[in-house]
Amino acid sequence: MGKSKIVNLSSAVALSFPAFLLLGTLLGGCSTVSPWARARRLFYEKKLPSPYNQIKVKDSVIHDAVPKIQRLGDKLDPDLEGAEIISHSSNVVVSLGQSKDGYKTWFNMVTFQENKLNVIRKYFFIVDDKPGYFQLGPGGGLRFDCEMALQKHLLDDPDAAEHTRQITTLRHVLENLHTDMDELSDDTDTPGQENKMLEICRILINQTFDAVLLKLNSSPMSATRLSQADGAEFNHINFGKGTIQMVSVGNTVRVKIRSGMFAKRTKIENSQTKANNNQPKKERAYKPSPVFR
Repeated sequence: MGKSKIVNLSSAVALSFPAFLLLGTLLGGCSTVSPWARARRLFYEKKLPSPYNQIKVKDSVIHDAVPKIQRLGDKLDPDLEGAEIISHSSNVVVSLGQSKDGYKTWFNMVTFQENKLNVIRKYFFIVDDKPGYFQLGPGGGLRFDCEMALQKHLLDDPDAAEHTRQITTLRHVLENLHTDMDELSDDTDTPGQENKMLEICRILINQTFDAVLLKLNSSPMSATRLSQADGAEFNHINFGKGTIQMVSVGNTVRVKIRSGMFAKRTKIENSQTKANNNQPKKERAYKPSPVFR
């Protein structure tokens, strides 16, 4: 009789253990898998914009930039193999990609100056629509980077206030992006699937710029924060709080937009960097090796 009770109890524990493990994983924020998932996510976020980071506006030419966009000789991660599609028009080249699970969509895009063939605009965009976990809050986020050369008369307006010039410059950035995307969409050799992916990216970017411009128009003085290190804040319709930074050097303009998990991670990294910089440096003391010789 006692043996029977022990057997039944052991069976009950064995059956319930997976449920306890699953519950503990959920309550613990998926701690058993999150480090691995976070490492892979950071790997992709570093790998995907590498063409954008390597290409230089004004300096890079078509012979240097196109191989980087096509990732010639670059062995991608097996999960990304075959995930990118190249499309081009007479002056624009884009590499569009989507992860196997369908959550991540991204592109690297460059525009060349007609006849001179040097890069005058470059873009990187990624959206991650993967849902989050319980106490971690909503998942997903959006990142947009661009750098472009604008005509000098578009940047210099001595009669305009600083925030007005910033908003006007941001509108010119969006207009150039639309021009480049329209050139790709109008190209008769571009397959339909690529047009659909590019159109989805365009819609998401337009939503983001609409949210930014809505904030800047309602509070024009916040536009003066665009050139600061932390940028200006805005609310994205899908991903919550975000930040945008826009810096002009000569006639070159650089824009960085982060929302959702990308914005949160940037703030965490910034706070960690400041904390590390504020800590006094300690002199290294010599310690004998604990290894026996």
